[in-house]
Order: sequence, then C-alpha cells, then structure tokens
Amino acid sequence: MRRRQFLQTAGATLSGLGLSSCGWTLASVSDEPIPTGDRDTLYIYTWAGYTDDNLLARFKAETGYRAIADVFDSNEAMLARIQASGGGGYSILYPSDYMVQKMKALGMLSPLERSRLVGKERLFERFRNPQYDPGNRYSIPVSWGTTGLIYNRQKLAEAPQDWDYLWKNQDKITKRFTLLNDVREVLGAILKFQGHSYNAIDSEEIRQAYEQLQRLKPAIASFTSDAWRNQILSGDLWLAMCYSADANEVMRESDDLRYLLPLSGSCVSTDALVIPRTAPNPDAAYAWINFMLQPDVAAQICKRLSFATPNELAFKQLPETLQQNTSLFPPDPAIGRCEEISPVGDDVGAVYDRYWTLLTSS
Repeated sequence: MRRRQFLQTAGATLSGLGLSSCGWTLASVSDEPIPTGDRDTLYIYTWAGYTDDNLLARFKAETGYRAIADVFDSNEAMLARIQASGGGGYSILYPSDYMVQKMKALGMLSPLERSRLVGKERLFERFRNPQYDPGNRYSIPVSWGTTGLIYNRQKLAEAPQDWDYLWKNQDKITKRFTLLNDVREVLGAILKFQGHSYNAIDSEEIRQAYEQLQRLKPAIASFTSDAWRNQILSGDLWLAMCYSADANEVMRESDDLRYLLPLSGSCVSTDALVIPRTAPNPDAAYAWINFMLQPDVAAQICKRLSFATPNELAFKQLPETLQQNTSLFPPDPAIGRCEEISPVGDDVGAVYDRYWTLLTSS
C-alpha cells in the first residue's frame, strides 16, 4: 500500500473491517464523528502504511496516550470526510503539501504553537520554510519524495537522462512504457521540460504540453499509477513514470531496475502533520508531532516506508547504503529544479482537466 494510491477495491472488499494486526483501520465506513470524550486517546487520520503496532505501542509507552490511526486513500477523500463530519474527532491529519495550502485557506487548521514544539530545528533547512507553508506555521513535514522514471537497464540501450528520452526513443519503446494516471504530474513534467513551471497557469503553455504528449500517445502502453509494478518486474514494461517511494520498493526485487530524476526537473512532494481547528485533543496532537520529530523514530519510518526523511538528524542515523540511495535522496542539479504541486484555481484546473480528457480518451 503506497502513499498516493490505495487499492481501489478496498472499500468494497474490506468495508468495516478493522485491520488491528497492522495498527490501522479503514476510516471510510461512516461519516459519523469519532467519540472524543477520552482525553487519553489520540485519533489520527493518515495514509495507509504510515503507522504500525510497534510505532503506536512506543508512543503510548513514552507519552501515555493511546493512538488510533484510520487511513484515507487520497487527499481529497480526507478533506471530504473532515468537512462532512465536522472534523471527525481527529486531532492529527497527514495532508500533502498542496492540501495543507487548501486547508489553510479554508480556515481548517490550527496555527502551531512554537513553544509546544520540540525538535523542529532537526529538520533540513529546506524543510523549515516550505513554499506551501512558510515558516511551518501550520504543518511539520514527515516525509518527502519525487516523481521520475524507473527503467530496466538490461532492456534499454542507454540510460535515460531527461523526459525527452521518451520522444527520442519513441519507436524503440513503443508500448513498453507507462505514464502516471495523474493530470498534474504528467502535464507538469512536460511543462517543466519545456521550460515552464510544473504549476503553469498559462493556457497556451498547457496546450503546448498537451500537444507534445499527443505526439507521444501512440507509444504509451497506459496511464497507470500502480499496474506498472508487476509489468516492469515481468519485463513487459521497460520504463515507467512513478513515485520515488514506489520505485525504491520495486527495485528491491530486481537488480536490473534503476530510478531516474530527470535533469530538467520534476515534482517533489511532501506529506505533513497538521492539527485541525476541530481537534478535540491538541495536547496529544503535540505529543505525536514531537514524537515523530525524534530522530530515531523518523529514521525507522524512513527504513520501513521507503520515504525520504526531512529530519537531518534522522538522516545521519540511517545506514550509509540508505544515505547514498539516490532514488530516495537525489543529488543536484535535478533536485534543485524540482517543484511542489500547488493549487492553480478552478478555472485553470478546468483547462488541465479538459486536455487530460482529450489525451486519455482519444
């Protein structure tokens, strides 16, 4: 189970099932708020796989708070539930960078009290003043990753360096590669390669990105954020656009696979911890944030989940093999050219959606 997508059939096959052995439960069963009378309990709303029994048990041992984690499958699903249930009884949420911006604009987040935070200075400098939340006024980053290309070095005559590899080798890799099923990621990557922002708002720039993708369309095997995994391991695919955490997991199963962050730049994404304004237990919420800022806790999460840690002291505790893992911690210059996905507004969003529909349906 990965950060940006959950099994689409989960709601149908596991509705109402408590997955207590994994330390989390499905939270899409009801929109009724969680009972909030127990001041010793912290309810967390997070991505699948971000907590387990060991983590929750250690938190209780160190703080005295019992933590219960429910999971969501997308930022939008999380937002909808919180809005529909008046907060849902959760005191900690795990939105991604752009959703922090959106929830902040909607007045849904509590400003963080600096005096109650322990360990913010342990973050890498670039995570102390992120574009989506200057000065970490409302959020603390917990993990980050990039979008790039995973490829089979035995199948390709030369290793890719940038997005233009797809066009230059289109005839050689026809139906042997996939792109993500994500409008902002796919159009954003081409916009970046064309010299524009990943978050371009100019309709003409978006149109040009669409037209370049349209020329590539006959060679694309599919648009998928998940199915590429088994296909690239079996050799049916040679190349796939993917998220770095997913790539790092799959590469453990084959020495032939490599991950590339394109030189012209791509997307860098962050998941963060926030406290909603409706939080019934802010004391426990601050205890959780400070717990997650502990270097050894953050290091263990990095090892287990294959996500890069934003915690500099945690990074120093990682094995050298992980520190030098360029799929998790990509070097300059490519990482310096990456951008976060930011909201573009409803009107511009409709432009993206229109071109995406034309691309994927024609």
